Amino acid sequence: MAVITRVPPKNLWDEIVKEFASHKPPFREDDDMSVRTDYIDYNPAKHNPVFYGKMHERVTTDNDPMKDFNPATTHPSCVGFAFTEKPPESPPPPPTPPPPKEKCNPREYLEHYVFPILLPALEEMLRQAKKEKCLERKRTKFNALDFLTEYLYKRNSLHSGRENVQLEEIPFVKEWLKDHPRPPLPLSLIWTEDEAVLIIQSYWRGYLVRREPEVQELRQWQREWKEENSNISRRVSDFWEKKMPDGDKPTPNASEDVLTGEGTPITVQSPTKQAETK
Repeated sequence: MAVITRVPPKNLWDEIVKEFASHKPPFREDDDMSVRTDYIDYNPAKHNPVFYGKMHERVTTDNDPMKDFNPATTHPSCVGFAFTEKPPESPPPPPTPPPPKEKCNPREYLEHYVFPILLPALEEMLRQAKKEKCLERKRTKFNALDFLTEYLYKRNSLHSGRENVQLEEIPFVKEWLKDHPRPPLPLSLIWTEDEAVLIIQSYWRGYLVRREPEVQELRQWQREWKEENSNISRRVSDFWEKKMPDGDKPTPNASEDVLTGEGTPITVQSPTKQAETK
């Protein structure tokens, strides 16, 4: 019995990513320099830098090739090989011009005008996300959309002089933030690990100092002194209201300017006025 299956269409995004990855040079991630490799069959043409950049071929002779070898003019690894220079590489063919924006279909527009700009930005965004440890923590201050907005705005080929523009200085971002202000980030996301460690340690050292008995006694005395001397200006005003209920009430700071004698107020003059009267 035949079974009819439906083959899903290829994803355009997967094809673009696969093509973008194919242009990168291959790197061995499992390359461990600490692992010792023993070469059993040593071939100087593969493992010697003398052969780099030249075309070579092993030449079979009846005589011993080391008989006429001169170490002053050649390298021992070159014995038994013939060399010639590589021909110059032919220039790559010129890239095909992209189709006009007004006449191309959506797929061609994405391939030629969107993905060549967006893919490098996404790659740089992933690198920055790795630096911010977004893959290790649940909450970070890194915002991928903000990074892409600032990255694409700075590297717009149609405009120059945007290299030092920050996200908050972009005109359309300013307009958006006026109507949609963002709440401030908590300090747990703003501080770096070194700053957080320094602040936590300073608070802990302060707590250890404040729990000392001598410091506790001093703080208790300061608290009692503050309670006893609270509202001192009001207490001085009440005192003078009781002493002088009518009219001539001195200000709180003039408590020592006017002294009462035997029913007659005595005014204390300044030394300058006393010298003038004399």
